[in-house]
Amino acid sequence: MSHKLTQFLKDGEYLLLSDFNRTFLKNLDDKWRLSHQEIRILIRIARDLETWDEGALSDLWQEDHIPEPGKKQDKEKLFRQTRENWEKLKNIPKDYRGFQPEKIQRPAPGFQALTDERKILGECPVASVKTRCCNLKTLDAVINCGFDCSYCSIQSFYHDHRILFHSGLKDKLRNLKLDPDKNWHIGTGQSSDSLMWGNREGVLADLMNFASENPHVVLELKTKSDNMKDFLELPVPPNVLATWSLNTKTIINAEERLTASLEKRLEAARKAADRKIPVGFHFHPMVWYEGWEAEYTQLIEKLTRMFTPDEVVTVSLGTLTFIKPVLKELRKRPIRSKILQMPMEEAAGKWSYPLPVKEELFRTAYRAFSPWHGKVFFYLCMEDPSLWQPVFGRAYGDNEEFEEDMIYTYQRKMRKIAGKEE
Repeated sequence: MSHKLTQFLKDGEYLLLSDFNRTFLKNLDDKWRLSHQEIRILIRIARDLETWDEGALSDLWQEDHIPEPGKKQDKEKLFRQTRENWEKLKNIPKDYRGFQPEKIQRPAPGFQALTDERKILGECPVASVKTRCCNLKTLDAVINCGFDCSYCSIQSFYHDHRILFHSGLKDKLRNLKLDPDKNWHIGTGQSSDSLMWGNREGVLADLMNFASENPHVVLELKTKSDNMKDFLELPVPPNVLATWSLNTKTIINAEERLTASLEKRLEAARKAADRKIPVGFHFHPMVWYEGWEAEYTQLIEKLTRMFTPDEVVTVSLGTLTFIKPVLKELRKRPIRSKILQMPMEEAAGKWSYPLPVKEELFRTAYRAFSPWHGKVFFYLCMEDPSLWQPVFGRAYGDNEEFEEDMIYTYQRKMRKIAGKEE
């Protein structure tokens, strides 16, 4: 093994490679005297192929046609062709047919009380002036999640399966300095799922009390859970909005492991709407894959049959967006996932689909929602401002205008659902 290759022996991606790929990489290095940069890129390619269930590095590095391997120009040609074949796998819609992710066996989470005075209210972690952003405020009522979505950034920041609950949450909520003359939109689903823990440690009761004491706040509980028992047993103030993140069965089965099934999420939302609790839906992330158009259209048609627009406050559309540290952490996970098998372009300091792919995804979804046009508030979450006009036929001049219109529309619709406004 060359000195250059030994420098990667503690690298997370290299350590996750199969013995077959490690042996093949060692043989390549012995034969072709790879540079440090070439080794680094080939490790990335090999790891991606394993994660995506797309074969081995040897499938892309094809030197059978080279009679006397060893020439520098031959190595450069092989390396270039390998990279090109890798890019081709990313630049076409991924194919989930036959893809079988392994069953996740996670240890039971440990629960810990937080007694420190850490800040619980903050800005949306992906807020940016470069995207059209609603300026959502985030409330970290619980920290860490028990689900296992392959694309989620939460697992990149919180580890060791500890779920953190604030000691004295009710007092911490009462001590928040919220301008009473301002309307607020606060969400609890950014650091953990909002409903999966039920009323453990009194968290839902404290949140309902907070909403009741602050009628100028729209409190949004965002979830992929069907854990409704505790929630529906509590008095839910009319300014609480329950929203479900939805995806196609293909994506839920392959990339949203341990979450409630699509059917159970829809049933849970139906229970909330039957209680006159305002509901909403997030199609985020929409994923580009073989068959996406038919599956998302069918899902939306089912949704518009199960709910009336009078019951639904909002629908958001968004897609996969990553920062580099999250990409690095996701590649270190020892699971099979096709989520990063996608074309990526730099977008406002992050990495996401090219704009034409996004426009196709969002326009298709919005078109399928035609029975709800003009009756439900639709928006794009964390997306380039240039997408709004071609998708919705409308746009906002800045984030503040977007925020103001969203909160005004939410509050008006929620009052109507509660029977307090015509």
